[in-house]
Amino acid sequence: MNKPMPDKSVHTVWHRATVTRQRREKKNAHKSVVIWFTGLSGSGKSTLAHAVEEQLHQRGLNTFVLDGDNVRHGLCSDLGFSDQDRKENIRRISETAKLLLEAGVITLTAFISPFKAERSIARSLMPYGDFIEIHCFCPLPVCEQRDVKGLYKKARLGEIKDFTGISSPYEEPENPDLRIDTNLLTLEQSVQQVISLLQARNFLSAAE
Repeated sequence: MNKPMPDKSVHTVWHRATVTRQRREKKNAHKSVVIWFTGLSGSGKSTLAHAVEEQLHQRGLNTFVLDGDNVRHGLCSDLGFSDQDRKENIRRISETAKLLLEAGVITLTAFISPFKAERSIARSLMPYGDFIEIHCFCPLPVCEQRDVKGLYKKARLGEIKDFTGISSPYEEPENPDLRIDTNLLTLEQSVQQVISLLQARNFLSAAE
């Protein structure tokens, strides 16, 4: 069981840095943004996020991927998969992504993030327009056929509890910034859709 969050100290005061996000963006010659990939396990979130990062990195841009499995090896290693722990997992990731946004980094997150409320909170933490929600859509039967990690099989056998799509709900985004049908498009086509969106919103150009 998680320990209750301690109350914020009245003696904690926000320190305003002289090196601002705007100055970092100017140095980087591009703007920062949070790109939030959401979808079922096996929908291609991590694969797409890392493929997009590779393209951006080759262009000389500053990037970082926050991957669901990787984060649970460290930052969120104390969390399970109950609804409460899933919410805390997304809360921590959201705050981390916010810090990276301020650092001038293009941050890509790859998390199932099954609940609309938590994704909405993540968006609300970022300045307007700096959060891009991308729904990696793939029908559940196709995800199960892929079963990249063998998790669906274990979930069907009851070996994994609270598994999204099987014994725990996934609330699809109603109005994502971009929906990619990963079961129909190639990885290259999917990457290009993301890059095109970033270009259209001027995130890949020099910050003014």
